Amino acid sequence: MWLILGGIAIVATFINLYMYKTGKDYRFAMAMGLSFTALTLVAEYRLVSDWVKVEDWSALLDVVPGMERALWFLTIVSILLNIAPIILELRTKN
Repeated sequence: MWLILGGIAIVATFINLYMYKTGKDYRFAMAMGLSFTALTLVAEYRLVSDWVKVEDWSALLDVVPGMERALWFLTIVSILLNIAPIILELRTKN
């Protein structure tokens, strides 16, 4: 599930940037990109929760440390890319 949600978040982010570049209203695409990023994080949390419920400690030990760094990085990149049009718009107004 997290792969699907993450893919949708990536596509929505690129639609956001494309709509900004073409001069169209990008706010809905920005909201979708950020929303699907949040849903991806919740889906990842559920995956880890399921591993804890079944006491799959090897999966937790193997995956979670690397996954945590990747999720932090990808979430920060998603936020920055999705708010980039707002920042660029503010810079051109000044």
